[in-house]
Amino acid sequence: LPKSLSAPLMADLLAALASASASVRAFLPSCVDEALPVGAEALLLSAAAVLLFGNVLAAVPLARLGQNGGAGYSTVILGYDNSRGEWSLLATACIFLPYALLLPLLPPARAALAAACVALLACYYFLGMHASHPGAARVSKILRQPQWADKTHFLAAGWRCAVAEESHRVTEAALPGCKLTGEPAGRQMWHRVPTPDGAKASVGFNPQTNPNPADALWREQRETAWRAAGKAVPDASWKVSSVLDAVRKAMAWYGVLQADDGHWAGDYGGPHFLMPGLIVVWYVTGRTDSMLSPDARAAMAHYLRVHQQLDGGWGMHIESPSTMFGSCMSYIALRCLGTTRDDPALEKGRVFIHSYGGGIYTGSWAKFYMCLLGVMDWEGHHPIPPELWLLPDWLPFHPGRLWCHCRMVYLPMCYLYGKRFVYPDAETDPMITSLREELYCQSYASIDWHSTRDLVAEIDNYSPVHPLMKVANAALAVYEHHAGGFKEWVRCRGLRFAIEYIGAEDLQTNFIDIGPVNKVLNMLSRYVEAGCTQHTDAFRRHLARVPDYLWVSEDGMKMQGYNGSQGWDTSFALQAFAEGGLCDEFPEMVSKAYAYLERTQILCSPAARNSPAIQFENCEARKRYYRHVSEGGWPFSSSAHGWPISDCTAEGLKAVLAMRNVRCISERCAVIEDERIFKAVNVVLTLQNVDGGFATYENNRGYRWYEWLNPSEVFGDIMIDYSYVECSMASLSAIYAFHQAYPEHRTREVQEAISAGRRFIKSVQRADGSWYGSWACCFTYGT
Repeated sequence: LPKSLSAPLMADLLAALASASASVRAFLPSCVDEALPVGAEALLLSAAAVLLFGNVLAAVPLARLGQNGGAGYSTVILGYDNSRGEWSLLATACIFLPYALLLPLLPPARAALAAACVALLACYYFLGMHASHPGAARVSKILRQPQWADKTHFLAAGWRCAVAEESHRVTEAALPGCKLTGEPAGRQMWHRVPTPDGAKASVGFNPQTNPNPADALWREQRETAWRAAGKAVPDASWKVSSVLDAVRKAMAWYGVLQADDGHWAGDYGGPHFLMPGLIVVWYVTGRTDSMLSPDARAAMAHYLRVHQQLDGGWGMHIESPSTMFGSCMSYIALRCLGTTRDDPALEKGRVFIHSYGGGIYTGSWAKFYMCLLGVMDWEGHHPIPPELWLLPDWLPFHPGRLWCHCRMVYLPMCYLYGKRFVYPDAETDPMITSLREELYCQSYASIDWHSTRDLVAEIDNYSPVHPLMKVANAALAVYEHHAGGFKEWVRCRGLRFAIEYIGAEDLQTNFIDIGPVNKVLNMLSRYVEAGCTQHTDAFRRHLARVPDYLWVSEDGMKMQGYNGSQGWDTSFALQAFAEGGLCDEFPEMVSKAYAYLERTQILCSPAARNSPAIQFENCEARKRYYRHVSEGGWPFSSSAHGWPISDCTAEGLKAVLAMRNVRCISERCAVIEDERIFKAVNVVLTLQNVDGGFATYENNRGYRWYEWLNPSEVFGDIMIDYSYVECSMASLSAIYAFHQAYPEHRTREVQEAISAGRRFIKSVQRADGSWYGSWACCFTYGT
């Protein structure tokens, strides 16, 4: 026996193994019983533990789903916790103990080797590889620079932004019988009011000067409203006399810009591949004005034209040099909007696309939209089988472990792939026939689609597909063509779960959905589910929420990367006001901003609690749909959106705490009660990972090696929710501020969370003293 184990302890362990072995053998036929080796017994015992803790005892007790034992360490339920993506310590011990008990039966040398292997695996798991943080800057830098024509463009005049309750009234008037749900605060909706023909916006846009617009239309609207109320707009006549006076002038300007419901609005656009996806879905679902009005379509075409670069292409985003992804998507969008193929802009676009090999060399996401439109065969796209959702949650790889943005995009993708949806009129629509000629360097009929699946232009190959993913794609292709009846049987069940999950996401977010890509694909999925008809309640409710993502600046109408950044911007503004010490000089502005945060705490306002989202906050629904706890958090944008984020909740909490002793708040506002503060800090505490850091929307559920299975060439580090230094800093400082205000509430957990968070932040500091950030300008933001 190993000297480290006493004889009595060894006897107890062997007795336990004998007892468990007898239990296993009792269920086996005698012929199997006699031949069963000890190693097979251990395997069966371990497998039985996996099934027991992964299924029977998964999420037991259900009320503790997603909670941790303190400092982000270890789930507190008995079995597998799919909200945290981890097994309990008890389950882990029961799964691996049978193998450990085999060690005394091995020769000493083999026992030592096996023990070393087990120790290494334990170190890998317990030292935080499960909750890894993203790497630093990529080696393959983009060396090309974007260039545009030095020309100023002017958008058609008449655009106006309605917010909150007014935006609901505008939408419901445009869609009679459709009632918006959720908290109205924070909603932004641009629409065009009657304007003389030919009238242009007062401010133009020149991308060569700056590809980022200045939000001149929104600022002009706010200044006009401010002056109409008889108030003066700060200008150069206000001569700043001190630092405090500079703060005062800045706060006065913020008062001008503040929306009527108390938030600060702004352009959250940038990516060029978002709006084309919406336009494709608009085209294949019937091209109705109720989704995109003629004014909206004209403003979208204006946006696409002014951002086209001198080489004829479009970037992946407004500051990017031209890429095949951005160019193919933008080109297709202009064609769908009615631009003819002989338009000079599209002639230049074709030259760029053909110079890189044609449409078969664009990124996989663009190929997906091209398949939907009918300008690429589905054989040109790698499989996205919906039956992956039927795998047990506890497997090392499961789609429920993916980062939520990745998960919620590939969810409708797998549904539409499983249905092999193609625009119903693709074979008779002359525009589709023409696009099949325009996009490729060879005839459409001659393309061997299967051989094009892995093709991607080098300018798009930011995150090359890993060899492991190529092997997985090859295996899925074999499965797709040769699995026969079994595939059809499991696919039907996978499709049923996928559309159920899509419907749950729609209701949880009041049909806004987590982001613009899954928004339009969810909408298309509900259209396909209904037999390709718009005449369903679900599709109409989707239509009503399309404007939530559309913003108009002097460069035209674009689709934002979110439905705004209202909560984020308002939280920081309030904290800055508190630090400036001048809140009581601006009581109306400050109290309106505080009231906005009060209304947008998730599932806390009356309107939010009366929405369908509240029914999905129970633990059973969260377990089924892989959702983290939401109630009490703050969103990046609006309460109706419904997805809380660690740093957004943290900044909202800090802003509310900073206002607790401000006189104008106590006099003018209903102060947020303690119970809601406790719910907010609970959201933050549950989001701490086992390494002490904090991810974004959920705990890290996967592993670093998930990135080897990233199917997208144009996005990196998208597969799991990492521990980020920015999220960790915000969460840590919020927990500390909460502890100062409520020192008696969950004292031990709070103190342990602070200690673990501090260790994490110190552990990811680079040798040169900097921190690498991921959510803004890298080192500047992170440090």
